[in-house]
Amino acid sequence: MLKEDYIMRTISNKIKFLAKILLGKENVDFEISEINSNDRSDELHNILVSLIKENKINEAENMLFNEFDPLDKRSVGVAIDFYNRINKLDDEILDKNDFSRKEIKEGLDDISKILGMDTYDL
Repeated sequence: MLKEDYIMRTISNKIKFLAKILLGKENVDFEISEINSNDRSDELHNILVSLIKENKINEAENMLFNEFDPLDKRSVGVAIDFYNRINKLDDEILDKNDFSRKEIKEGLDDISKILGMDTYDL
């Protein structure tokens, strides 16, 4: 339990760091575009949120990596929001989805590497 809390805080700190450095903002929640209603990042975000609610986290993560565009700031925001959302899930829900905090950290590290950042063990 204590180890899981530590891992959860570590992931949360890394998420906040990435949001600040890459997006220039304190808030890690993805914001739907009010200007462009056909924004691909908005659509991806909505699909990922739905998949999380349907307990399809693995499927959602696969979709994220398939659709991720490291050159698109909004796509980066979707990725950060995704890992923030699943990090907030209870351990029971993660277990039900055959997903772990370690996998959350690894996914976040993979996104960081794609972006050319090596965040080590922040």
